[in-house]
Amino acid sequence: MKTLILSLITILTFSCQNNAQNKNSKKQLDITTTKPIEVPLENGLAKAYFASGCFWCVEAIYESVNGVTEVYNGYSGGHTKNPTYESSNTGRTGHAEAVEVIYNPKVVSFKTLVDIYFASQNPTQANGQGNDRGSQYRSILFYQNDTQKQIIETKKNALAKQLGAKIAAEVYPFQKFWLGEDYHQDYEKRHPEHPYIQNVSIPRLNHFKRKMPSVLKK
Repeated sequence: MKTLILSLITILTFSCQNNAQNKNSKKQLDITTTKPIEVPLENGLAKAYFASGCFWCVEAIYESVNGVTEVYNGYSGGHTKNPTYESSNTGRTGHAEAVEVIYNPKVVSFKTLVDIYFASQNPTQANGQGNDRGSQYRSILFYQNDTQKQIIETKKNALAKQLGAKIAAEVYPFQKFWLGEDYHQDYEKRHPEHPYIQNVSIPRLNHFKRKMPSVLKK
């Protein structure tokens, strides 16, 4: 629900959706038995997958990073095929809003992408970021091999120790990224005056830029 002022009807609707999400929480990926799928390099470029709240926000953050060539918005982490924005928002598909980050590993490492991931969110908030709440907005890092999994777990454990709090982000073996609808792509660039972009996306992006200026494109 990408709005800052919720009507009574929206609040009631959200409550119903949240109940549905809780009832379907057991339908997520079985991370104890599922093997990750590794996406091969293409033209020297690699792909990484993250979920961290609204994908409009996450897209803009990663596109500001040196070595990242493109970011696509979509859905991952669920148990249904061909999820849509509308279906994922019900909480019944298990999918979260996610991004596909296409990057040059000679310029920016997967480890740095993970550092960026945690630096650009509230790592202790479960099932959402800010006012975007629900399983479709939960935080997930997807790994494609054991090396990536170790990088994620090491960072997550160090951050938990540093903050003295539980880190909410889930860690899943990558299986499938479902590309989102065309109108969700490059949303911040195409709709800079949108109230959500002005009040949520841009402040979140600027907060990240202040924390990690060394990784930004010149």
